[in-house]
Amino acid sequence: MWDDPEYMKLSGIMKIQGNKGSGKRRGRGYGSGRGGHTVGFGTKGQKARGKGKVPQGFEGGQTPLYKRLPRWGGFRNPTAKDIKGVSLFKFNAFKDGQDVVPEDLVKAGILRKLPRHGVKVLNKGLLKKKVVFKGFLFSKSAEEEVKKVGGKIEWTH
Repeated sequence: MWDDPEYMKLSGIMKIQGNKGSGKRRGRGYGSGRGGHTVGFGTKGQKARGKGKVPQGFEGGQTPLYKRLPRWGGFRNPTAKDIKGVSLFKFNAFKDGQDVVPEDLVKAGILRKLPRHGVKVLNKGLLKKKVVFKGFLFSKSAEEEVKKVGGKIEWTH
């Protein structure tokens, strides 16, 4: 048994159930294996003294990131509608009797991109062309102004 080379290998040692000793205690004298002078804590500083616990996210007294972040952003309303308003006079860029859809405003350079919840026509300026509006939202006064000029409003729902 003792002369068997397989028996003497460290990889063959069986682990004894419950045989886990406590770790070495620091700073309990030179004979303890972790004693004397700085005892593995480095030199000076917060983590070298007492329990040396530093809270998670602590930044040395500077206001930590998790407290600064809320001041950066502000509030974004999750139920807000993305609607862009366009003045009536901007539709003078189109021809008489032309059908206008919101995508045409982007092509004409009036809007940079389409909003997610629609384009609303507002009564500002004079409309001189009889334009057919398709797929727009309207303020009441803009709707009356379009009908007064002779334009049409077609709902595409």
